[in-house]
Amino acid sequence: MKRSINIWTGIDKISIVLFLLMIVMGWFNIYAAVYNEERSGLLDLSQRYGKQFIWIIASLILAVFVVIIDNRFYFFFSWFIYGALMLLLILVLIFGNEINGAKSWFEFGGLTLQPSEFAKFGTALALAGYLNTKRQNMTRLKVIIPASAIIILPALLTALQPDMGSSIVYFALFMVLFREGMSPYIFVSGLLMVILFFLTLLINNLYLTFALIAIAFLLVWFAIRKWKLWFIGAGIFIFIAVTMYMLDRYAFKSIGNELVIFISLILSGVAYAYYIYSKKAAAVLIIYLFLIGSILFVNSVDYTFNNILKPHQRERVNIMLGFKSDPHGTGYNVNQSIISIGSGGLTGKGYLQGTQTKFKFVPAQSTDFIFCTVGEEWGFTGSLVVISMYLFLLLRLIFLAERQRSVFSRVYGYSVVSILFTHFFINIGMVIGIVPVIGIPLPFFSYGGSSLWGFTILLFIFLRLDASRTEYLV
Repeated sequence: MKRSINIWTGIDKISIVLFLLMIVMGWFNIYAAVYNEERSGLLDLSQRYGKQFIWIIASLILAVFVVIIDNRFYFFFSWFIYGALMLLLILVLIFGNEINGAKSWFEFGGLTLQPSEFAKFGTALALAGYLNTKRQNMTRLKVIIPASAIIILPALLTALQPDMGSSIVYFALFMVLFREGMSPYIFVSGLLMVILFFLTLLINNLYLTFALIAIAFLLVWFAIRKWKLWFIGAGIFIFIAVTMYMLDRYAFKSIGNELVIFISLILSGVAYAYYIYSKKAAAVLIIYLFLIGSILFVNSVDYTFNNILKPHQRERVNIMLGFKSDPHGTGYNVNQSIISIGSGGLTGKGYLQGTQTKFKFVPAQSTDFIFCTVGEEWGFTGSLVVISMYLFLLLRLIFLAERQRSVFSRVYGYSVVSILFTHFFINIGMVIGIVPVIGIPLPFFSYGGSSLWGFTILLFIFLRLDASRTEYLV
């Protein structure tokens, strides 16, 4: 078994340089975001930039510690780490400190820790460990379901806090399952669910249901290419639907149009089941099941939106979709952020010269909205540099993931890419108003010890695995 003599010679220097540049640039932007002329010292521990300096030093120590640990530790103890972090997610619901309506933090004296930030690398390790076992086949449901459960468990526990932003990030790991061979039908179905969610908010449910049925019938025609069978199927559905509608109108008077259509589809499926079975028309069955699932999803979205999402979350979605304009209320953050970024122009107003930043027009401008400080003081040029750094890091990590010899290291590498990309895309997207404000940090830039430490551990575990890619984990 081959062992490396010096892991520092094998570790990826480019990723480390990008990491160091980002945390330093983030620190200077935090300084600009909360700049106080009376307390202008960079190391003033009473200010956020002083505290961030401590978090940065601690993250560097963590990075070194993560790298010097034997790479096999992460392989053999992946499930233990995952289990311990899931326990913390449960305990924080019981003993956690509530901040801004979310019970997401443990408080130790003046130090607060957010378990969900650390659970991300734990989930990535567990997913890598599971998919590494006997080279799991991602085309089989008995493999996909446990892999999905590994992802969904921390997402649900985080949603209970409630922290919907961090919860959504876990679902990015489904991109890893797609990379490892999960059927594109499942992956595309997930993307379509997201699109269908927003369409449900934009279009009346009844009209959307009719549109889905029309699309389904069109797809069935492409699948069977037989006019007679197609017309028989359409005729069966229309006959049952008209019958159900007349019964509801003159007898029941309480079912409702949407339920009439759904029941008609179920009965039509039963009537058409013989053809599907005898002809082994798997494509027709898939289209039918997808149609039923889509209609159930459409009708559940309205309930979820109005009964599960909190009022401020509904407001943010409505503002993003253009249903409401509330520049002085719920939409204030995004409106001021867009003003800040737009006012920066091509080259920015100059470091510490941002008026929107200086006069604190943007709430959370050192945490979730740190990018508006970049846009205002560094302008389009500076923003482009920061975005380019993230893209370069992500592409570099994809390159590193592809050169791994073990499934464990490759899966973990793509998990890192998925998590960082989701944070990067959503954070900048919400700052410029193209996604709802869900409150997640910009990796390595936003103020906060938990997020910085969590991202540091997430990244450097992979760099440690990559440094020993020529070794055998087992």
